[in-house]
Amino acid sequence: MSILETREYLWSDEAACEAFAQRLSRQPALFNACIELHGGLGAGKTTLVRHLLRALGVSGRIKSPSYAVLESYELPQGIASHFDFYRFSDPREWEDAGFREIFTSPGLKLCEWPEKAQGMLPEPELSIFIEAVEDDARRVRIEAHTVAGQALLQGLDAA
Repeated sequence: MSILETREYLWSDEAACEAFAQRLSRQPALFNACIELHGGLGAGKTTLVRHLLRALGVSGRIKSPSYAVLESYELPQGIASHFDFYRFSDPREWEDAGFREIFTSPGLKLCEWPEKAQGMLPEPELSIFIEAVEDDARRVRIEAHTVAGQALLQGLDAA
């Protein structure tokens, strides 16, 4: 997977994560993007997704899809699909659950633990790596893999 551009951030606390999510939510290229979220347990992947979905207008409960693998949300701009592949182990589930169709359809795809579905996921627009460094602080690296991903990064710079 090629890396076209990279950005690094230090989020001092959850408010910094929320501010980032709000900036990302204002990027037009987001609504058909596939974004991979990498990091250990408790790194803040689901926290980022929650802040992003709130910024996009989701008002109901936003839960981690750890057991269901997928939670979908209606947005004014379309569908947001939040995947958590942590417990994903059977490649047949990919077809049986209709994941291929979701990934070839319009909409935002947010993928936690993408390495568990390696070889099945399309090339993401962005890969976001989150690492807990101390207390609430997080070191974040974002890689753009497509032209649309580059547009997202450049839009973040301008926001």
